[in-house]
Amino acid sequence: MLIAAKGIYENGQIFWEDAPPVKGRKKVVVTFLDEDVINSETTKKARRGGSMKGEVWMADDFNAPLDDLADYM
Repeated sequence: MLIAAKGIYENGQIFWEDAPPVKGRKKVVVTFLDEDVINSETTKKARRGGSMKGEVWMADDFNAPLDDLADYM
């Protein structure tokens, strides 16, 4: 099972935002993120709803049974 936990690495130590929910000795893999990635998480632009209006359509018979599956129904 994989568990993700956030923290800050500084001077050879990891300072956890929240304590990881594990007990005992465990193997770990540490991934270092660039400052650009960390800063972009907090500066994402808000999405505007309805920007694709009129661009997406669905067939009128979307929920109709498929002829290929008639033998199974």
